[in-house]
Amino acid sequence: MKIYRNMSEDGKEETYGRLFCSQELTTGIHGYLIFLSVFNFLLAICSSLGNILILIALHKETSLHPPSKLFLRSLATTDLLVGVISEPLTITYWISAVRKRWDECYITFFTSIIVGYLLCGISLLTLTAISVDRLLALSLKLRYKQIVTLNRARAIVLVFWIFCIVCSVMHAHNSRITTWYTHITILVCFLTSVSSYTTIFWKLHRHETQVRGNIIQPERSNISSSGPLNISQYRKGVFSVMCLQLAVAVCYFPHGITTALWTYSGQSSATIVLRQFTVTLVYVNSTLNPLLYCWKIREVRQSVKEIIRETLCCPQVTRLEP
Repeated sequence: MKIYRNMSEDGKEETYGRLFCSQELTTGIHGYLIFLSVFNFLLAICSSLGNILILIALHKETSLHPPSKLFLRSLATTDLLVGVISEPLTITYWISAVRKRWDECYITFFTSIIVGYLLCGISLLTLTAISVDRLLALSLKLRYKQIVTLNRARAIVLVFWIFCIVCSVMHAHNSRITTWYTHITILVCFLTSVSSYTTIFWKLHRHETQVRGNIIQPERSNISSSGPLNISQYRKGVFSVMCLQLAVAVCYFPHGITTALWTYSGQSSATIVLRQFTVTLVYVNSTLNPLLYCWKIREVRQSVKEIIRETLCCPQVTRLEP
């Protein structure tokens, strides 16, 4: 099998796009591309419907703290855009490769890369913001709702979107800038999330120790389970967010491995097919997240149940008295 090496350090994605959108590397993989196109079409429908349902549920839900709910809505919005924009673009360049429309293939591939950088960046930043938000809820206690306000959360989300849009669009001018932005963003998000959860579990462990010693010295307990912050409910919320981040790690990690394999080992038809399967796994995350919301977040689950019940049940007909 013929191997293709990188032509230059700057422009690896462009090199990959040109190689993918070529006769040499796509001749024997049409069956895989057709299968992935059909599968991703179904996946896009599930992702779009699921995240629309979650957004409606979050809009109706009033018990969640508004800034926390805003971060979840931002995350669900990026997942919705994956189903509405990213997956159709990917399907288009797969089908274009099968039909040997190389110009269309490359244009849609290049566009999907920019959109992918944008949505993945916002998802990672939003998940990191949620982890910091959970840490602040534990650390600030009574001051949490005064400091973490809806307007400040909106400003943070707006900065995320502007930053990711600018860095993603820069890919068209200089792909190295976007590559460095991606690496730095992943590193910062990873370190911030790990630091936040480490601090959270350390504080919770210290609280449990204080509660055990509360039998002898009750005044030493700084956090009361009957106080403004319900520790049991808070712990469930932390684990819920961790499940979302774990799902992202599981779905994104194989794509990172195949990208490194392509970068340092060379390109072949087998490498390209493997990379397309890992791209599909990344898209699975956008379909999986709504299920995780319903499973791990009680308020969202109850709201979704009400929406489904109202949608499926026939409206009651008012009987007229004779």
